[in-house]
Amino acid sequence: MDNWRKSSYSGPDDGNDCVEIANSHTHVAIRDSKAPADRTLVFPAGSFTPFIEALKETHSTVTDFARFRG
Repeated sequence: MDNWRKSSYSGPDDGNDCVEIANSHTHVAIRDSKAPADRTLVFPAGSFTPFIEALKETHSTVTDFARFRG
């Protein structure tokens, strides 16, 4: 995937401390913006929304998720 983008919530202070997302017709991928060559989570397109909804129940922001992943 080559269309990586950061969250619109990434401001100047935390712009390098977030996740990036890329999507195709069949998959959605997320990665750490500080280490883009490291691990990437890839989901079938239909599974990504339920994943995000589950995160929302536990964490208030994607930034919380980035901190949670350690």
